[in-house]
Amino acid sequence: MDKPIINKDTLRAHVFISGQVQGVNFRFYTQREAQKLDLTGFVRNLSNGQVEAIFEGDSEAIHKILAWCYTGPSSASVEKVDADYEEATGEFQGFRITW
Repeated sequence: MDKPIINKDTLRAHVFISGQVQGVNFRFYTQREAQKLDLTGFVRNLSNGQVEAIFEGDSEAIHKILAWCYTGPSSASVEKVDADYEEATGEFQGFRITW
């Protein structure tokens, strides 16, 4: 399998979201939004109550999903979003919920 082509407009964001973000379908809605934006990566719950996500894709789409993360679904109450930007790797085939 050929390695995906990563260009300068492709970005990776490693994100931790805090607040009332578990038990409110945050992962489901994150997956839906990421797929709408044609992003790859994953989202999962952490044992400390946070949600972790890695998003890869077009830099404009990354900025849109991060803006969405600050509010999340209406059932959530986001207190904090920490995002680190990294070099995109192209390792993901789609966007999925992991455990």
